[in-house]
Amino acid sequence: MEDKGSDWGKFLQVPSVQELVRNYPQSLPERYLQLPGDRPVVPDISPFAFDIPILDFALLAKGDEDETGKLDLACKEWGFFQIINHGVVEEVLLNMKAAIAAFFELPLEEKNKYAQAGNDFQGYGQSCVISEEQKLDWCDLVFLVTLPPEIRNLKYWPDTIPGFKDAVERYSKEAQKVAEEICANKSLLLGMDKDGLKRFYGKTKQAMRMNHYPPCSRPDLVLGLNPHSDPDIITLLLQDDEVPGLQIRHKHEWILVKPIRNAIVVNVGDVVEILSNGTYKSIEHRAITNESQARVSLATITIPYDELEIGPMECAVDDHRPRMYRNIKYVDYVRYTAGRKMEGKSHLDNILKIKSTSF
Repeated sequence: MEDKGSDWGKFLQVPSVQELVRNYPQSLPERYLQLPGDRPVVPDISPFAFDIPILDFALLAKGDEDETGKLDLACKEWGFFQIINHGVVEEVLLNMKAAIAAFFELPLEEKNKYAQAGNDFQGYGQSCVISEEQKLDWCDLVFLVTLPPEIRNLKYWPDTIPGFKDAVERYSKEAQKVAEEICANKSLLLGMDKDGLKRFYGKTKQAMRMNHYPPCSRPDLVLGLNPHSDPDIITLLLQDDEVPGLQIRHKHEWILVKPIRNAIVVNVGDVVEILSNGTYKSIEHRAITNESQARVSLATITIPYDELEIGPMECAVDDHRPRMYRNIKYVDYVRYTAGRKMEGKSHLDNILKIKSTSF
């Protein structure tokens, strides 16, 4: 992967939000100000939070019928859930969070050694910046491909932070186990054997998006992360235990997800929505900011290889549920979504959804 970049498009570099806040704490450049209809309103940034479905992973892995039913309901009606008793020990979680915090504590000059190139998602910067006019996220990030090891681009891995590589590798392995178990249970629920989904998409890649949301003097005018669904198979989110910020769109309302200590938030990706022919839903979500505290989170994603053709699986299509989506090569899907920046789930409707008039 060294210097190869990705085949997902071209992206622009933008200044660090963290440095902006450090040097000009009251400044709000125009590029970060959301349009009036997109801004979080007062209830959105209040302490109120909602409990999305909570699953006991240990019971799910044992095939407990009640827990399996909860998973099915969560994927159909919410697209999001939290898992407890997932088996990832607290030391691994804390070391991972500490590694992220250590990176964002580095001087800007040091962080810039790992800056994104124009042809690669990986590295330090922001994601999906495609024009000078688009509204920017109030967030800095580091994006790394973590599995399989042979495709890592180590020039983006900070080697000056003691324990960083070890923390990432340990959490990466544990997250992969969790993701595989959840996907195996989804396969059973969709009428296949446990390896049904895995057989369809074959080899996968894992990547991590490490997010740093600085405080903002006017959190009602910006978004930490614009609304979107995830163009992947599954996402595992390690939240900040103390600072909420994740919101999901449920029944046309934005709901703030309450952090649970050491829990992992899981969400359905677009790929699974497409493969399941809409049975399981990927859901719009976003991040908000606050005036006083920085927030850190980690999204670990599982994605297919670029050349995989994705479309509804045979087991998900019948006379009662006609085919909802066209087939598309995964790399073309990612290029399309990245090239349109974050616009909710409009990409699914625009490029893949088969209109009812075509039947």
